[in-house]
Amino acid sequence: MIAGERIIKPSSGWVGIDWAELWEYRELFGFLAWRDILVRYKQTAVGIAWAFIRPLLTMVVFSVIFGRIARLPSDGVPYPVLTFTALLPWQFLANTLTESSSSLIANASLVSKVYFPRLIIPLSAVLSGLADFLISLAVLIGMMVWYRIVPGLAVLWLGFFFLLALGTSIGCGLWLCALNVEYRDVRYVVPFLVQAGLYISPVGFSSSVVPEKWRLLYSMNPMVGAIDGFRWCLLGQKVSLYLPGLVLSSLVTLLLMVSGAAYFRRMEKTFADVI
Repeated sequence: MIAGERIIKPSSGWVGIDWAELWEYRELFGFLAWRDILVRYKQTAVGIAWAFIRPLLTMVVFSVIFGRIARLPSDGVPYPVLTFTALLPWQFLANTLTESSSSLIANASLVSKVYFPRLIIPLSAVLSGLADFLISLAVLIGMMVWYRIVPGLAVLWLGFFFLLALGTSIGCGLWLCALNVEYRDVRYVVPFLVQAGLYISPVGFSSSVVPEKWRLLYSMNPMVGAIDGFRWCLLGQKVSLYLPGLVLSSLVTLLLMVSGAAYFRRMEKTFADVI
């Protein structure tokens, strides 16, 4: 082989992810993620402030509708904090689904002309959502200080529940990203999925309002485990954790990741031609 040449071979295995190759292109991965962050708020009046304005407005609406009008139980926690804690993982998922589903189409010229692991594009879109997540987390910490809420040792599990939200984002993002290349209708479906998911996930209310006989079935929504976990970690012993539902949500997240990666890799060879 001539020095400087690269031989591109078909991937092997069911999922076929070359982790060494992904690491080799880590600089491109970081550049695309940073570019997505800059472009998202370019030419906006308040810029990155939208990262906490949007969840704050959603929190106010949900607190009024579910807390004041419907008077749903809040497990002894101030309703704004209960809602905003759930909005952390949910907003992360919503942002990454919106960005990753259209990421290949947005980078069509790059995909059709230059070789690099295509998996980098949707993954960088997921990574860019981390900036908004950290800003919202800082806002939540301020709210917890205001309401004098001190988390217990359960806060050490927060990383695990973030990984659940991250895994759901990656799995769903890979499915939608690959489908969007072949079926452009997906871009019209994604906003509906995000809007519907907001109301079928326990964002504006506590999972405790779901009848016990439906709790396990309800936990097939992988965000149920992530949202309940965030509340359990950050709001102390006032919020209980439904362990059978957490196990089921974790298994669904794992299934989404593996199947999403497998489908993306299977369709990857057609991206340059179809896009």
